[in-house]
Amino acid sequence: MRSLHDTQPSPRASLRRRDDGLRAPPRWLFWGIVLAFLAFALGVAFAVIGFREILQPAQQQRIIDQLPFMRVLRKPTPAGGVFPTIAAPIDEGAALSLLDLPLDSPPPTMTSAPIRIAETAPPSPLPATATNTPPVISPPTATALPPSPAPPVDFLPSSARIDGILHQQQTWNNCGPATITMALSFHGWRESQAYAGGILKPNREDKNVSPSELVDFVRAESFVEAIARVGGSLELLKRLVANGFPTVIETAAMFEGYDWIGHYRVVVGYDDAYQQFYFYDSFLGVGADANGVTEGYARVDNDWRAFNRTFIVVYHPEREALLRSLLGTHWDEADAAQIAFETARSEARSNPQDAFAWFNMGSSLVALGRHQEAAAAFDQATSTGRLPWRMMWYQHGAFAAYFAVGRYQDVLTLSAHNENTAPELEETYFWRGRVYAAQGQNQQAAAAYRRALGYNPNYAAARQALDSLSQ
Repeated sequence: MRSLHDTQPSPRASLRRRDDGLRAPPRWLFWGIVLAFLAFALGVAFAVIGFREILQPAQQQRIIDQLPFMRVLRKPTPAGGVFPTIAAPIDEGAALSLLDLPLDSPPPTMTSAPIRIAETAPPSPLPATATNTPPVISPPTATALPPSPAPPVDFLPSSARIDGILHQQQTWNNCGPATITMALSFHGWRESQAYAGGILKPNREDKNVSPSELVDFVRAESFVEAIARVGGSLELLKRLVANGFPTVIETAAMFEGYDWIGHYRVVVGYDDAYQQFYFYDSFLGVGADANGVTEGYARVDNDWRAFNRTFIVVYHPEREALLRSLLGTHWDEADAAQIAFETARSEARSNPQDAFAWFNMGSSLVALGRHQEAAAAFDQATSTGRLPWRMMWYQHGAFAAYFAVGRYQDVLTLSAHNENTAPELEETYFWRGRVYAAQGQNQQAAAAYRRALGYNPNYAAARQALDSLSQ
């Protein structure tokens, strides 16, 4: 018979069993966890780099639409969200003197031959026998409008709207083609925004379709006419709406999840009682009851002035006489630019730190062929440190002004900024090519022009510039 001592485990045996229970996990499991963690970390890093550096913005947006938190992986906006200063004004007095510049005085001597930005030709003169036609709020036929006496143009109803415009919800980065398609739909044009986009911006990442490109598209692809002018006013927009003219404005926007961008909208109505316009917006939609997205008069004007109050009127040729009457001085392109300059100058006098006012003065002076004065205005605009960093994506008057006065390095600085933030802008490489050609570097110029054409084979200015190198 065993003793009690014989049946109890020894202290050493008990300790050995406890040690067995606390034994470390197998080494392969430890290293497996470490490797799995490293693989996860590398996968996250690759995903961030791939999202930022490999995917196109359109592809990024599709991911964000499904996974909104991915928005934080986008590249940060440039420091401060504003456009960098190109150069301090060479002579600040030269910019400030523009506040008292008489436009009937001769421009200062140029350091190089004046140039003009590519423009559309003005509409052909109306035959002397043509008559005015009445306002039409419902869409006209695709052929011609019946002639009848013109309505009074000096009376504005307290509200008006245009019916018959078909809304287009834009696809990625397609606001220009979508908006001009909407304006054309009033006249019975039924092509899609994809059709317009294929011509206006073969590269869908192209961030800019200029007003002149939209006008050229209307003239080439439809049976109606279009003109683009600057220096518009809220009253003029009302007159156009009240008389049944679909009008596109180029304006600034800050949509949810985005910072400052350029945007086109079609004006479809206004109402003085509520002090607001109604727009068909390719991004925001048609608003409540499909009457249009609403925006107050003051906000419209404030956002519109970022683009020198540019507007595009799409009209039937039969109604050109009425449009001339409505536009008045704005019918002439140079007169419209002078109106825009005077408006901007008044705003700069009220607030000398108003970057948009100085920029608009520069753009208007370029349109008037006064490039040296325009360069001073652009210097002043950038020196405020308040221009949005996307500003030069959409408006290229500063390129033209600096090039015309021989400030080639400033043109290259502008082009480098655009290339770093939106490399698909064909205008960037066109102006770079102009600089290289002016410096006798024809090989570099040809490469720049070819790159512009690679992004947009329909870019006539680059094609002509490239052809001229071989002549």
